[in-house]
Amino acid sequence: MIIWINGSFGVGKTSTAKLLKSKLDKSIIYDPEEIGGFLSSLFNYEKDDFQDYELWRTLNSDILKYMCSIYETIIVPMTITNNHYYKEIVNQLEISGIKINHFILCASKENIIRRLDSRENSTEWAYSQVDKCINTFESNKFKGKKINTDNMTVSDVVNIIIASI
Repeated sequence: MIIWINGSFGVGKTSTAKLLKSKLDKSIIYDPEEIGGFLSSLFNYEKDDFQDYELWRTLNSDILKYMCSIYETIIVPMTITNNHYYKEIVNQLEISGIKINHFILCASKENIIRRLDSRENSTEWAYSQVDKCINTFESNKFKGKKINTDNMTVSDVVNIIIASI
């Protein structure tokens, strides 16, 4: 099973993933950004967003398929706003019989900015993506359970995810 935690940068995906991992036996966190960083450096940052590399989507689909043969639960905290790219990855996994639980964490712009401000590693790029992410996830382009995290603790969010899987 894969638990994909989507949402804007700063919404709490990584914090949620870490706490979720501690509560689920035989689970692992997989971060597709690591492949993105590798491809971006390999191709000398030819594209503004590593998700635009078809190879990124293919590699992540293949890696996740392989990981599902080893681990019971893979937690993927990854912002992906291009529904076509998301479907491209997920369709390959579902064809292989892998169950995907997609959760979309949402919050107000003010809370997201506040959370980004409190992080040491926030980048200008993350800030520049907030409006796009909010607009994308407020639409119904993505199937998945939306969780508004504005008035929730990370533990509250994790409890909702566990109850839903």
